This record gives sequence, structure tokens and C-alpha cells, in this order.
Amino acid sequence: MSDTPLLSVRNLEVRYGDLVGVSDVSLEVRKGEVVALLGSNGAGKTTVLNAIIGLVKPSAGEVLWEGAPIGGQPAYAVVGRGLALAPEGWRLFVNQTVEQNLRLGATPLRDRKREADLLEKVFAFLPKLKERRRQAAGTLSGGERQMLAVGRALMSAPRLLLLDEPSLGLAPAIVEMMYEKLQILRDEGLTLLIAEQSVELALEIADRGYVIQTGRSVLEGSADELVRSPEVQRAYLGIGGDEERI
Repeated sequence: MSDTPLLSVRNLEVRYGDLVGVSDVSLEVRKGEVVALLGSNGAGKTTVLNAIIGLVKPSAGEVLWEGAPIGGQPAYAVVGRGLALAPEGWRLFVNQTVEQNLRLGATPLRDRKREADLLEKVFAFLPKLKERRRQAAGTLSGGERQMLAVGRALMSAPRLLLLDEPSLGLAPAIVEMMYEKLQILRDEGLTLLIAEQSVELALEIADRGYVIQTGRSVLEGSADELVRSPEVQRAYLGIGGDEERI
């Protein structure tokens, strides 16, 4: 594992007019790691991911990819560098078919000849999507939508996959399957940054984690350290509820 971070976020601040999305968040992700971004409802996890991927502009602070600043760049430019976001499953093109959604994920590829091979790899990795390839995304179950969100992100052949609440609103059996798939991606060497409301789940797969609270970084450490932390045990383990939409 390289000592040079793939991704560095330093003192990130995001504002929407007078509304503060996040006020001071810092984190690092190194090649081959799984890093968890943890926090309760309204903490700002989604905002952090959106700032990294270019969906919102930072008001202050830095977002660096392999040491080069990417904060404020448009999403298509960020994805073209090798980052991809798997959002919550409801953020899909619901009137498009499963296959059309997947192919849209390949838009950033410089070599479009790779699209067909990547599509077959996604279908092999998530066979339920192949069964539903002609079906409109809006007719899928919650679990199938989440699979599609991950599959669409994988179609850009990312070096870093960001996942926003991969377990949110899913039945326990589907959550278990989803995390088994994430473990496979980890074993294949893909670097992951997972924003997750299910802290216990995230720390089972993560190497390290960061806890944010009301838009600020408050705790970081290895997964084992965070699991043993009295603060995490008291405030976050077993936490439920809907995630923020900021």
C-alpha cells in the first residue's frame, strides 16, 4: 500500500448560501484501502462525497487527487481522473432501462471500446442486473436499484469508488449481499470510500474510518480503534434513521 494518498481532503467547507453543509472535514484515502466515513443523521457525509466528486463546489479547503487539486472541478472532469460515485439507489435515470443506465456510466471512458467488456463484467458481478437489463430502472426494487448504482459507477473503471449509504433502506439479506460484493471489490484491489449510517457494517470491511459530527471531523483511527472507542460505541454503533439530503 502506497504512502502517498490517492485522495486528500483538507479542512473542507461547503456552504449553500447561508446554510453550512460541512464546516471542517479532513480525510485521506490511500491506494488499496477501504475507508469509512461515519456520522449520524445530518452530519454531512453526502455533502463530503458530493464535494469530492464535483457535484458541489467547496467554499474553502482542498480536495487533492494524487496531490493535484480537483476541488471545484466539474464532475465529468473528476470522474475522468478515475473517481466514481455510487449514490443512494434512488438517484438513477428512472425512465431509462438498466442497460441504458449502465452505459451512461461508461461516458467518461477515453477508450469506448472497453464499454462492452465492462458491461459484461458488471453483469457477471451483479447477475440480477443482467436479468433486468431491459427493465426501466424506476421499476426495480430498492436492492436492485442499489446494485444498479454500484454497477453504473463501475462502468467508468474507477480507481476509487465512493459509495453513499449502500445499506440505506434495504432488507438485512440484501445488505449482507451488498457488503459481500464490496468485499469482493476490496479483494480485487479497488480502493473504496464508504459513507455509511450503519457504522458496525462499515467498520467490518474498513481499514480506517473518520467520524464527522455536525459538519466537522471529530475522530479518526483504524477500524479496530473506532470499534473500541467509547464515543463511537455510545453515539454511533447501531444507529439508524434516514441520512441527510444536504
